[in-house]
Amino acid sequence: MPDDAQQLPTLSDDDRAAVQRWAQQQGLGSAVTDVQPLTGGTQNIVVRLQIDGRPMVLRRPPLHPRPTSDKTMQREIAALRTLAGTDVPHPGFIAGCEDLDVLGVVFYLMEEIDGFNPGSEVAEAYVRDQSFRHDVGMSYAASLARLGNAAWQDKPLAELKRPGSFVERQVPQFLRLLESYRHERYEPESLAVTELADWLQANLPPDSEPGIMHGDPHLSNVLLRRDKPELAAFVDWEMCTVGDPLLDLGWMLITWPLDTSTITAGGALGALGGLATRRELLEAYWDAGGRETPRLDWYMAMACFKLGVVIEGTWSRYLMGKASRDAGEALHANAQNLINIGTRVVKGDNPFDLN
Repeated sequence: MPDDAQQLPTLSDDDRAAVQRWAQQQGLGSAVTDVQPLTGGTQNIVVRLQIDGRPMVLRRPPLHPRPTSDKTMQREIAALRTLAGTDVPHPGFIAGCEDLDVLGVVFYLMEEIDGFNPGSEVAEAYVRDQSFRHDVGMSYAASLARLGNAAWQDKPLAELKRPGSFVERQVPQFLRLLESYRHERYEPESLAVTELADWLQANLPPDSEPGIMHGDPHLSNVLLRRDKPELAAFVDWEMCTVGDPLLDLGWMLITWPLDTSTITAGGALGALGGLATRRELLEAYWDAGGRETPRLDWYMAMACFKLGVVIEGTWSRYLMGKASRDAGEALHANAQNLINIGTRVVKGDNPFDLN
């Protein structure tokens, strides 16, 4: 079945019973009830449930886990545990299970966040009041700055920091990812990345002080408060690591939905208009203590390259019969567009207005 089919997988009765037994063993409560799916499960399955009446959210790999799915869950657990007690908006971590005898996969429980995802929904206050749509960008950018400055040493995320240069690893790492998509119906050469990849590798910025990166901090990976223009939480921490937070900054800027030149992250909010400019996002990021760099072109181009390679995987899966045609074709077009935009950035023809 296509990995993006419109369905809402949830916990089976046997899974619910297994989670209940585990919750009892952990001292979390005696009864798991009111299990409701929250997402379509294309990458991971997310369900709302209650344990003895306490609402929380369970996150686990998809029904057909990938080889790296359990490590992804462990990465997310490390991120949330590291951020506990910080001023970075995030779901509070409750408990995690790495015992594969329970569900066959690693999973964890986190606090439920009262907020909405602006990729698919817009709260009424944001529809009525344009200032909400503008001001929430300031909160979003400031929160990203705080994430990059959050302490990680001697915390769970520290185990993910690799030795050596973070920026030197980026292009080779994602060229390897692109190559991993190869099969008899897909040739990685069909995504024309060579010119951009060569420039990025030849123009590396110096390594900066390591910091926490979300890895994919676009507007469809956040929840916004319904009652005020503030970020309620960053979610979907599967690409989190310790690296160069300036790459998150570049990612935020290229995915900001002022136009449709990259991807449709935060599309429901962007469609209403009235958002902050990219320059305003930059100013808010810096005002909150975010890092400055004379090499913002490199980080924006690198974000285009990395995101383009990541979403190209759906095209490869479609050609294997594991994703829908619509999703595959749309993301393939977006991937090549991102590579083209990144190439324009490095040639001095930056289509993103930062003035």
